[in-house]
Amino acid sequence: MDSEEKIIIAFIFNRSGKTGLPEAEFYLPLAMELGWLSTKEAQEFVKNALKQGLLVRKDELLQPNFSVTNVTIPLGFSPSKQLFTKTSEAHPERTLLQKIIDHICETTHQSHHEIEQEIATEEKEKNILPEVAAVIIAVKHHVDITEWYTDVDYALFQRK
Repeated sequence: MDSEEKIIIAFIFNRSGKTGLPEAEFYLPLAMELGWLSTKEAQEFVKNALKQGLLVRKDELLQPNFSVTNVTIPLGFSPSKQLFTKTSEAHPERTLLQKIIDHICETTHQSHHEIEQEIATEEKEKNILPEVAAVIIAVKHHVDITEWYTDVDYALFQRK
């Protein structure tokens, strides 16, 4: 029997009739149209599916890393909430800033301390928010963080 994650991925791709989808076209149906998840849970599902190798990113599109035609989708399928609580517990929530720092460190092979120092210096010198400083440092090191631009934008405009 196929995993629930594979069934969800196959369901979305079969429903769309496409072999590749922009990230938003993958997670928004899960949240808005089907109502299976919140938007945040749907985005987390995509990130976890990428980490598990069930989805791959090619040319800005998400593609399944398996044949969706070989997946049997049960009639009336709806995912269990357990899947998403299990996923959340396995990956405790890190802040956006922590995620960006981790990505910069992984890409540049620099220590967290070095990157955090650079961000703190940039933040202090330019009197900017830490997330903005992290974006500047990422660009300085030629690290692609485009997947977090929307989250950074959202975080900035949610501050009071």
